[in-house]
Amino acid sequence: MALPTPASATPKLSRADGEPIRALVVDDEPELADLMRRGLEIIGWEVAVAHDGFEALKISREFMPDVLVLDVMMPGMDGVELLQRIRTIYPDVPALFLTAKDAVADKVTGLQAGGDDYVSKPFSMKEVLLRLHRIVQRSGIMAPQFALLSVGDLTLNKDTKVVQRSGVDISLTTTEFELLKFLMENPRHVLSKSRILDRVWNYDFGGQSNIVELYISYLRKKVDAEQEPMIHTVRGSGYVIKPCL
Repeated sequence: MALPTPASATPKLSRADGEPIRALVVDDEPELADLMRRGLEIIGWEVAVAHDGFEALKISREFMPDVLVLDVMMPGMDGVELLQRIRTIYPDVPALFLTAKDAVADKVTGLQAGGDDYVSKPFSMKEVLLRLHRIVQRSGIMAPQFALLSVGDLTLNKDTKVVQRSGVDISLTTTEFELLKFLMENPRHVLSKSRILDRVWNYDFGGQSNIVELYISYLRKKVDAEQEPMIHTVRGSGYVIKPCL
């Protein structure tokens, strides 16, 4: 059960407040729970792990999970009962059940109990991440999609002002943010200096092109630092941002 690499992982999601998605993983098999934790942390989620239902209930009160990953069959308190108890605290928290390979009854019981999806053991981590990604997208806890701009592994949230590349935060000034946003709203399109000035600085073009060059250089130092460049100069025309090949 191979872990995903950052390049093959699902696109990074975040809560509406810009904080990482919080997942509570509950499984009485420590190795499997740890594998799940590492897989979710690779895609930038915050993860708490419990190995039984009672421990999970205690953790959930402080951790306040956005999504649950629950083994159906656990000693003491099974995943179905655990979901019911957690939902007395967080009524709308979505859940993915992990079921035995051919336990159709477990799957039906889990879905009837309010589970949002299930995956059979043994499972592909890539499939689990994809299913969790879809559950979170449907849940309404993440930042609205219209607020998110993505170009390759670079993301910008227009509401929270969070900018990341490969999951790593990039700190930008207000002007740098506005310039990057304009570039990312027009990926693969060459933007002239005059158009950038008009949009970002509200200047009429009149010998002020040097300020564009200056701020492009600032962005490159932050966005393209020690990575394959995404911001390119088109000589005589302007600038363009595009994903790396």
